[in-house]
Amino acid sequence: MKQNNYAVFTIKSVALLLLVLTFLLTGCQNRKVNQGRQFIETPFNAPFNSNQPKLDIPVNISDYVIQVEKIKQYAPALYQQNKKIYRAIDDWINQSLGSDEFYKVGLASYEMAGKDGMGNVFLTGYYTPIIKARHKPTGKFKYPIYRMPATGKNVKLPTRQQIYSGVLAGKGLEIAYSDSLIDNFIMEVQGSGYIDFEDGSPLVFFRYAGKNGYEYTSIGRLLVEQGQITKEKMSMQSIRDWAERQSSKKVEDLLMQNRSFVFFKPEYNAEVKGALGVPLIANASVAADKILIPNGAVLLVDVPLLENDGEYHGRREIRLMVALDAGGAIKGHHFDLYLGVGDEAGKLAGYYKHYGRTWVIQP
Repeated sequence: MKQNNYAVFTIKSVALLLLVLTFLLTGCQNRKVNQGRQFIETPFNAPFNSNQPKLDIPVNISDYVIQVEKIKQYAPALYQQNKKIYRAIDDWINQSLGSDEFYKVGLASYEMAGKDGMGNVFLTGYYTPIIKARHKPTGKFKYPIYRMPATGKNVKLPTRQQIYSGVLAGKGLEIAYSDSLIDNFIMEVQGSGYIDFEDGSPLVFFRYAGKNGYEYTSIGRLLVEQGQITKEKMSMQSIRDWAERQSSKKVEDLLMQNRSFVFFKPEYNAEVKGALGVPLIANASVAADKILIPNGAVLLVDVPLLENDGEYHGRREIRLMVALDAGGAIKGHHFDLYLGVGDEAGKLAGYYKHYGRTWVIQP
């Protein structure tokens, strides 16, 4: 009798184990399809792990070369700091070496463990929007974009709600007026943007000039919590679509829950620049956590490619990229990929919440 009970128990245990394994495998497969995760047999035992990856040749070598030239031109001290690496990678490119042959030019590749310890580094995307605006308020162009107010030791800058209520009005701080409050907010999130005054003049670059010092609150998270957008469908595009269906008052009420506010400075005939003052080349630069990744560091990134609908279906490509920007939300094993200028780049940036493998290239 005991043997029979034991046999039944064993069969049930095996069945349960198989069910759990099936669930886990299915879950892994779904995560891999949805967010580009890849899985290894053994977790990494350190944040950075020396190995020689066997990957395809980077598809963006010409963009990478241009990006390094921009560093040399605009940030000579940063270039000198990393010159040994940049020149060695030039040799690696000129010799048509493989991703497992950096050692032939005196370099090593260190794979990042990722947020899960399995090599999956979180990848998001950002871009430079183009916003239509006017120099003076007129008709629907009534939403001001501000330059940085004067600050001092005892000066406390206003919250977003106070700014929307007009506390900065009439102080000569307005540098443009757009026709969309959500567009202004998206430019704040991206850190910069181009302004099109639609008067035949060249686009004006509005670079980040500072913020009011209050903690950032994610409006995406708020919309998910309110049941307005599902977590799976959340993207910058879905936020924009939601805003277009709402009254201006409802959009304003939502944005005011984020007390943080960003100010800008106009630059004429200017290229898009990151936090280090270096012009950014699309698909060749990233925003990174400088505590973990040195400024100007070179990265070999295995990037999941997204279709026009934002879905990942297994296509990937290898890119050489440089850490040239920063962001308040970019912490740890997380990179923000710079994807370019305009609506198409913006749409793609809004979809990126995926995972890729990353190697830091060092001597």
